[in-house]
Amino acid sequence: MKHIIILGDGMADHAVERLGGKTLLQHADTPYMDMLAKKGRTGRLVTVPDGYSPGSEVANTAILGYDLDKVYEGRGPLEAASIGYEMQPEDMAIRCNIITLADGNIKNHHGGHLTTEDGDKLIKLLDEKLGNDRVRFITGIQYRHLLVIKGGNKHIVCSPPHDHPDQPWQPLLVKPEEGGEEDGRMTPQETADLINDLILKSQKILEEHPLNKQRAAEGKDMANSIWPWSPGYRPSMETIGEMFPEVRQGSVISAVDLIRGIGHYAGLKIVVVDGATGLYNTNYEGKAQAAIEALRNDDFVFLHVEASDEAGHDGDLDLKLRTIENLDRRIVEPIYNEVKTWDEPVAIAVLPDHPTPVEIRTHVKEPVPFLIYYPGIEPDEVREYDEVSCVRGSYGLLRMQEFMETFMK
Repeated sequence: MKHIIILGDGMADHAVERLGGKTLLQHADTPYMDMLAKKGRTGRLVTVPDGYSPGSEVANTAILGYDLDKVYEGRGPLEAASIGYEMQPEDMAIRCNIITLADGNIKNHHGGHLTTEDGDKLIKLLDEKLGNDRVRFITGIQYRHLLVIKGGNKHIVCSPPHDHPDQPWQPLLVKPEEGGEEDGRMTPQETADLINDLILKSQKILEEHPLNKQRAAEGKDMANSIWPWSPGYRPSMETIGEMFPEVRQGSVISAVDLIRGIGHYAGLKIVVVDGATGLYNTNYEGKAQAAIEALRNDDFVFLHVEASDEAGHDGDLDLKLRTIENLDRRIVEPIYNEVKTWDEPVAIAVLPDHPTPVEIRTHVKEPVPFLIYYPGIEPDEVREYDEVSCVRGSYGLLRMQEFMETFMK
């Protein structure tokens, strides 16, 4: 049996008064996810272990069956792997957003939805002006980039910018953790001081860039500061094939460096889809077709769609509803309709990694609903896929690695 996980990043939500007290999954028109829930079995999943923040790097790694206490090294190293930067033992890699600051606050975490082309121009300038033998800026995708500090210390406290919309930025600057000294590395205080200095210097450089002057003249948000967060060293991870021998080869499909990086260390081939943006306008059809083609040869496919998470961070209710319906009609429907005709059965799982409620605009640490369907599965009583219905699911409440163990049976 082949397996595919279809993950709608941040898709889960809270009950919303504007929707008559329903969640977005309850309100959205999702006939194919509902059909799979009716034909399959459902439950809820705790994706974030105690002591961890509800970030996508944590939740997706746990969903794929990994013990975070053994493998977690933050977003930076995962995105380094996706970009193709091979970390050295002395490296510390840290995610480097380009964000928008306005009136002393973090206005958004994405610099006004930068394109990769524009982000590349800004990162290359920062590397030219601020890079040296110790510091290197590396282009990623859109607003998501990488900062590598040789000898940097990961024992620092960083604030993810998407967790602090419309909040003052200065109190959120990097701080050292106590007791994090390591031989051969900078101290936590030295690392924090270096990163904060780079943040302040980046603001002066970016403010004067012609791209930002043009954006300001057009009334667009300026991409006027870097914001590094989630540091780590090179992780040591088993491949999925080593954990689950039935997976002889597999693929990961995502527009997000972070997810590609997890896939890299998990031993999955990275499939790049033209027009995949990580936003509402992503190439849904291209991603669905790529997943179908990958399944023809692979045993396992992890298909990740970022759009709902970004809409949640922007607090855009209508857009998030549309992204959920797009996932249903433009991802789940074509994949199901194709694989149901195959001789070899395909198990399908659908779930988010965490909720990103539109009225909070940040990730929350709560269980998420999931469904599992394959030909011959004995259905449970659940008839719709949403946060409320799946409470009654026969899988009950699973925790972290239990999902992958259950799915791969």
